[in-house]
Amino acid sequence: MNIKKGFVIRKVANKYVVVATGPARREFNGMVKLNETGIIIWEGVAAGKTADEISDMLAEKSGAKTEGDRTYIANNVNAMIKEMTDAGFLTE
Repeated sequence: MNIKKGFVIRKVANKYVVVATGPARREFNGMVKLNETGIIIWEGVAAGKTADEISDMLAEKSGAKTEGDRTYIANNVNAMIKEMTDAGFLTE
């Protein structure tokens, strides 16, 4: 999975948002706010990491100690990746 060309993160008034640029603006007209976790997931996908690799990064960063914590993180990563796919931000 990769982020489609034209979708980028921008900092606007101390908030991070995803916006469409160039021809991608025909597909998506608006912006999506990202929190700190969303930025890590977005950048992980942009770097070619798998959902499992991104989940592991977040688990390490947050100090997740239990399997339940790791499952919660993995579920959130997978949910965001699904939302990104449904919104048309990703390619295979």
